[in-house]
Amino acid sequence: MTEPLSHLRSHIEIIAKHEQEFLERRTRSERLGDSLGTFIGSLTFVAIHLCWFSAWILFNVFPLGIQHFDPFPFSLLDSIVALEAIFLASFIVMRQSRASRRSDERDHLMLQILMLTEREITAVLGVERLLAARMGLKEVEANEEIEQLSQETSIDEVAQTLQEHLTED
Repeated sequence: MTEPLSHLRSHIEIIAKHEQEFLERRTRSERLGDSLGTFIGSLTFVAIHLCWFSAWILFNVFPLGIQHFDPFPFSLLDSIVALEAIFLASFIVMRQSRASRRSDERDHLMLQILMLTEREITAVLGVERLLAARMGLKEVEANEEIEQLSQETSIDEVAQTLQEHLTED
């Protein structure tokens, strides 16, 4: 029972290693952008803004013994928030771009693994058909579906057929 767990653990360690390597390859500016993106997406960020906007409005609406520096309709606050929105959008897009790049890397790795798996399964089916023939299992050897599956699959043909079907829709 410990064998499957150690096998699973080794897969988890490999995945964690690849994720860590991706994180370590980020530039300093990417790390800063990711940190800011994480903070921007937090409740702390929202709470700070709620307090900031509330205080701004309080100081500029109610007579608290201080001069109103941005009277209603709060044009200075509007300008600051607009500039902040530009920067926040930039950080979010940068972070999404990195996430997309990582997703593309995973997709390429998955494609390679699936192509290798297809070749391995095709080889195994070929060996099983040979064994079935030697053992006299004619129904297995002559099974049309197993025979088709034991033929090598052309990834280019599959991609072309898929593309044709997608463009028909």
